[in-house]
Formats: sequence, C-alpha cells, structure tokens
Amino acid sequence: MNSGNFFSELKRRNVYKVAVAYAVVAWLLMQVASQIFPFFEIPNWVVRLVILLLVIGFPIALVIAWAFEVTSEGIKRTEAADAAGLRSHGGTWIYVVLIGAALSVGLFFVGRYIAGHATARAPSEELWRSKQSDVATAGPDKSIAVLPLINESGDPKDEYFSDGLSEELIAALAQISGLKVIGRSSSFRFKDRKEEPRTIGEKLGVSTLLDGTVRKQGDRVRIVAELVNAADGIQLWTRTFDRHLKDIFAVQEEIARAVAESLKVTLLGSQDRPAQRGAPSNVEAHNAYLQGHFHFQRRNLEDYRKAVGYFDQAIRLDPDYALAYTERSEAWSFIGDLTGQHEPAWSNARSDAEKAVAIAPDLAEAHAALGWVRFFIDWKFAEGITAIKRAKELSPANPTANDLLARAILYLGRLDEGERRARHAVELDPLSVIAQSNLARALFCAGKLDEADAAARKAAELQPASASSRRWQTLIAAQRGDGETALREAQLEPDEGYRRFELALAQYVRGDRAAADASLADLIANGRDNLAYQIAEVYAVRGENDKAFEWLQISFDNHDTGTLTLLTDPLLRGLRDDARYKKFLVKLGLPTAL
Repeated sequence: MNSGNFFSELKRRNVYKVAVAYAVVAWLLMQVASQIFPFFEIPNWVVRLVILLLVIGFPIALVIAWAFEVTSEGIKRTEAADAAGLRSHGGTWIYVVLIGAALSVGLFFVGRYIAGHATARAPSEELWRSKQSDVATAGPDKSIAVLPLINESGDPKDEYFSDGLSEELIAALAQISGLKVIGRSSSFRFKDRKEEPRTIGEKLGVSTLLDGTVRKQGDRVRIVAELVNAADGIQLWTRTFDRHLKDIFAVQEEIARAVAESLKVTLLGSQDRPAQRGAPSNVEAHNAYLQGHFHFQRRNLEDYRKAVGYFDQAIRLDPDYALAYTERSEAWSFIGDLTGQHEPAWSNARSDAEKAVAIAPDLAEAHAALGWVRFFIDWKFAEGITAIKRAKELSPANPTANDLLARAILYLGRLDEGERRARHAVELDPLSVIAQSNLARALFCAGKLDEADAAARKAAELQPASASSRRWQTLIAAQRGDGETALREAQLEPDEGYRRFELALAQYVRGDRAAADASLADLIANGRDNLAYQIAEVYAVRGENDKAFEWLQISFDNHDTGTLTLLTDPLLRGLRDDARYKKFLVKLGLPTAL
C-alpha cells in the first residue's frame, strides 16, 4: 500500500475522526478530573493516573478504529463490514466531538469562574489568617534572623545607629509575605557573636542569618551586609553599600529586596516602604529618633524619660515623624504606669498614638501603640483589639503586636485563642522575656501548670534580674499547694514590691499564718498605691472575700492594669460565685463568664 492509499484508507476507516473525538473526550475527562476530583478530596495521584491512562489509550483507540467499524448491525471487523457492504459514514463521531467539545469548554470556564470568585469573596479576616499562616508555616528555607550589625565607626557612642539600623531591617523584612522573621529581643541576644551560625540558627529556629557591619563617618555611611546559611555558615551573598545618610532608607529597601529575591519570597505590596515606615526626610530627626530608641530599649524609668527627650527633638525637626510619635506614646504609657502618676503621661500617650496613626495609617507600630492605649489605658477593649489586629495585618511578624494581641485576647476570656497566639509570639521571638512570660500567663490561666512553669523558668533564665521574674513560678507552686517551693521562688524575686506580694502568698500556702500576716501587712504598707490588685489576690487566696473586694475596688479606682486579669485569674476562683464579682466584670466591660 503506497502512502497516498494509506492516508485515504485512514480517512475511509474514520481513523481521523476517532482521533479527533478521542482528543475532545480525553480533554473533557481531564477537566472533570482536575476540576471535580479536588471538590470530593480525591487524591492528586488519581488525577495523574487518569491523565496517564488517557495518553496510553490514544494509540489503542486508533488501532481499534482501523480494525473495526460501527455499522447499523453493530461493531464488525473492517474486512467483514466491507464484504457485507456495511459502512459507517462517521456521523456518530461528529456528534461525539461537538458534545464533548461543548462540555469541555463549559467545564473549563466554570472551574475558572469558581476559583476566581472563591478568592474574591474571601473576607478580610480570612486574608489576615492566611498571612498569619504564611508566617507560622514558613518552611525552614524561608526564615531569617537579623543579627545586630557591628559598629565599626570607631566611636562607641555610634552604637545607637548600628542597633537602630538592625531593628529597621527587622521591621522591613517583617513586611515580606511567607517569611518567618525573628524579633529583636531574640536576635539581639547574639550581639557578641560568640556562637557559631549553626548554633544560632538552631536556637532561633531559622535557616538564614543576615549579618554585617556599619561604618558611619560624617554624612556618609558604609554598610556591609551578608546573608549566611545557618546550617554551615556559608555566605549566600555579600554586598557593600556606600551612601549618604539621607539615602539610608533606600539602602534598607535594597537589602530587604535582596533577601526576598534570595529566599524566593515576595515583598508585600509595591508602595514606597520608607513612607510606610513613617520615616523622616530629615537626617538629623532620624538621628535623634535612633538615640531615643536606644534608650527606650533599656526598659527602665530613667531611660524612658531620656527617650522622650530625644523623641521631642526628632519631632521638632520633623513634625510628621510617625515612628517618633509612636515610641513617644509607648514611653509615656510606661512612665505613667511605673510612677503611678497617670496624668498627664497617659494623655500624652493617647494623643501621640492618635497622631502617629493619622500621619501614617499603614504603619504597624502606630496601630500597635494605639491598641495599647485603647485596651490597657482607656479600657475600650473592642477598639483596642481592632487596632492591634490591624497592626498584625500590616506586619504579621511584628513582636509587639503579637504580644499585645495574645494578652488582650486572654484577658477577654478566650483562653484557647490566647494560648495559641502566645505560642505564635514565642515562635517569632523565642528568646523574648515578654513572649515567654505571656505564654506562662496564658498556660497558668488555662490550668496547664507544668507547661506554664517551664515557660516561666525560661523567661527567668533569659533575664534573671527583671521585675516579677519569679511571679509565675510562685503562683504555680501556690496553686499546687506547694508552700515550700512557693516560698523558695518568692525569696528569689528581684523586685522588692513583687517579692512582698509573693511572700505574703507563699507564707499563707505554706501554713505559717504569723509570717503570712506579717508579709501581708508589709505589702499593704508599701504597695497600696501600685499593688492593690495583688493585695486583692492574697486576700482571695486566704478566703477573706470582703477584704478582696475592698482591694479590687481600690485597684479599679487606681485604674491598675492588673484589674484587667479579673476574669481569667485562677487566684480569684473563690470569688466567682459572689454577685459582687460579676458586678465588677460588668463595670470593667469584660464578659461575665469564661
């Protein structure tokens, strides 16, 4: 048979028509497999198997088309059909092609329509949860810690600049979708670089480290940044930036983009990130802000006051410096809390937070500061939660927003969610004293005493001299009825005020009534102005409910932030059946039951 006769024979035997019909029907079946199977949660391997079988079946269908004919008397071998004069004219195959093609095209567009609308109608809360999931589930190859950049300026006084730049890089990287970024509290623990990259990576739970040096000379700065693989210490890349100080924010953006490109993750949005960060155009204002931030991070009353002075200077130089307003708000809130002189400190905190949000509505830190004011100072819980959630939406890895939201959710009685968020905060900042303490609080309130004790001891190990570093260990032992352990922990408490509280509780649980009464009297004499809530807790444990409610009223009148734990505090369990307890919850605006 010559080639011309062969192709004519293919046409006569309807092989071409079968090939076209098979392709259309196969495409239809592939659409069914890809669009419908996932809806019924059929595994992907089944979809792949269907496609493979369809491919294998194609040559088989052509062989059958050559060897057999569909006639009015049924399917017959081609030779037999020819001998009997029975031929198929291919009309059946035309209908198969048309129907199959229509179904295939229709199913394809229906699938695209459903997929598109499923994405479009995802509510904002689901989008926020998706962003959190991106961070929480970021794989080991999409995680990073920014180690404090080494100051090579030759002047130790310039350390504020290198530290500030390191923190601003952390904030810039926190804008990257799907990237787990370790918070400042944890990464700054490796400032001396004594550990190997592998050890640092294991302790922080990351696979990459951003390291480098800063040299500030007059109005110029040189930054050497390097991305390091934590597992073996090998440099993935190193780059040098020589710039004027006025270009410092552009350099931060360049470094963030280089990291994103290397780790194959995406920067959130395309807006100008320096503007998002509330950065100033005035170099001197930025310099003053960094000095204020340096003192703010020391976390004591004297340095908070120094920080306010530098923030004042930054704002005078640049009245629209949102970050300076944000941190001045936080400093004022802590000054009011630590001194007990709430006004005008808290009024200043409120106006600064509102100003920061007005200037930079996309600045996560501004919304976190406003959330703190609304929730912990104004006791406007719904507004506070909204502001803090907005901060997390803008910057999922922001440690302040994570810590605040965990505490706020817990105070509202949502124990499971509070614990989950506290664990997430620890994941993002594993060596943060605040994150570990908040987790201990959440676990203690949930009655998970063993885990709470482990978190509390981790916090104390990280910062042994911090105020209330033995509080949770003492309260956990007291809750177990272990007076000896409670007393031992209380005696190790660094803060004098909290030590009085913990001793009064431990001595009572231990059964030494005389010592307990003496410790309580000492606590009342020296702590009535700022530890009224803790005095109420001691009386509640002692079963002296009238006294407990008396001190709860004092705590409420003093606007003591400890009062916000009223709903979830296990030490107050003995008060919950008293009608006065629910009245307090109503006055506070808290739910009346867990």
